[in-house]
This record gives sequence, C-alpha cells and structure tokens, in this order.
Amino acid sequence: MDDHTREALKAVARSLATVIVTPFVWSLHVRSRFVGSDRAIEASTQALGLIPGLTGQYLRRAFLARTLAHCDQSAAIEFGTIFSDVGTSIDANVYIGPCCHIGLAHFERDVLIAAAVHVPSGRRTHGMTDPELSIHAQPGERRRVRIGAGSWIGSGAVVMADVGRRTVIGAGAVVTKSIPDDVVAGGVPARVLHERPKPGDER
Repeated sequence: MDDHTREALKAVARSLATVIVTPFVWSLHVRSRFVGSDRAIEASTQALGLIPGLTGQYLRRAFLARTLAHCDQSAAIEFGTIFSDVGTSIDANVYIGPCCHIGLAHFERDVLIAAAVHVPSGRRTHGMTDPELSIHAQPGERRRVRIGAGSWIGSGAVVMADVGRRTVIGAGAVVTKSIPDDVVAGGVPARVLHERPKPGDER
C-alpha cells in the first residue's frame, strides 16, 4: 500500500470516527450543564476508554479533538485512559499509553507517556491546611502541568510539576518539583540523575 492510499484511508477513518462520536459530544454538552464539564468529560472518557485497538484510538481522538482545549489528529490515546479536565492540550505525535489518568496538562509535541501514568492538576488538588476540616471539604488549587516536547514518562510515574523538553522520567517516579530540559530523573521524590546530550552538542 503506497503512502497516498494509506493517508486517504486514514482520512476516511477520521471522518467516520467523528460521526460516530457525535452523540458522545452532544451528551457531554448536556451533562456539563448539570455536573460541570470536567466531571462530564471524565465519564465520557471512561466509556470511550473501554474500546480496544485502533478503533478505540480513532474514536477517542475524534472525541477529544472536539472536547479538549486541543487534541492533534496525530495523537494516540490508548485503552483505559481517563481525562478529568477539558482544559488539557495534546500536541502533534503525542502518545499516551493505557490506563493513564490525566488532569489539567499540556503535552507538547512528540511526548511519550507509558502505561499507568498519572498527571493530576498540580500538587495541591486537595487542600489540607485546616485541621478542623476534612480534606474532602477543603478547597484545592488546580494548575496546568506542562510536559515538554520530546519527553518520555516511564510507567507508573506520577507527574505533579512541569517536565522539561527531551527529558526522561523513570518508571515509578513521583515528580513534585519542576524538572529541567535534557535530563534523566527518577525516584520518590524525583531528582535529576544525569544529563542527556543537548541538541547541537558534539558527540
């Protein structure tokens, strides 16, 4: 199959997916009036997350392109991944693996997210400063977490702060403070382990 035919088939598949997810989009807009847009998108992505394989990828991408702040047509979102904030942006060639949970985030181009990664909306999604109130009753603070272009986040990581460009976060790491560009970081809490070559460095 030549490239032209392959691209034509992809365009057809994207169009069909857009039609198929239209009822999900309408449903989200209706439910948003009663429960809020973030809770509505969480429920919708729970349902769409159960569709396996390439079919699921096309349907999830078509839905998210019409409901998130941005979702590029080249992004791939795998089985079981849930979104809980409509303000999230997903740039070109981003891969988000299976069974992830995504809050308010910006995934810049060429980011790779492995399985079971959690990106909540910052470090303070729940308040806990008042000992007289339950944590459930205390207001939190949501902030956008930026994952820099070309970065790779390993399986099971929890990312609560920004990650620089071309940076690798090890499996199981917990990122509580910003990590710079061009490094490998890991651990709980995550710390820089060593630098990676920067673009233009002599080898």
